[in-house]
Amino acid sequence: MDKEQKEKYFKKVNDNIAKFGFHMTFVLEETGFTPFGYSTGIYKSFGIPELFISGLPNGLTNTLIDNYAERFKFKEVPLNEKIDDLIDLFPVYFIEVENDKLTEYTLSSFKFYENSEFKYLQLIFPDLNGFFPSETEYDYDQEILGE
Repeated sequence: MDKEQKEKYFKKVNDNIAKFGFHMTFVLEETGFTPFGYSTGIYKSFGIPELFISGLPNGLTNTLIDNYAERFKFKEVPLNEKIDDLIDLFPVYFIEVENDKLTEYTLSSFKFYENSEFKYLQLIFPDLNGFFPSETEYDYDQEILGE
């Protein structure tokens, strides 16, 4: 991405945050690379941590981030606790992630917040058989950064 493209992209990020309260970034899957998506602006706009999601397709990631922001804005987000109704497809839970584990992933957020404080959570979801990463039967390509 050249300088002009970066400026255009970050203007879009800032415009979306001003208009909607946050911006979503999604990085597509490549061979040997798990796709991921994340929010930027939720912490500043709604007082809850940003959200990072690894291993789900774009549309589902966007829906989960939208639902998270709408449901928890200005409220306490439960950690390490199954939530059955964030989306009707499967339960999820949230774990804390240290920002330094996300520096290679959430570039838009680091640029947006610069030297300001912000926090991230990771959304954890089950595999196709309903097993979570903490269970021995779990079988899915979800990169867990908060453990």
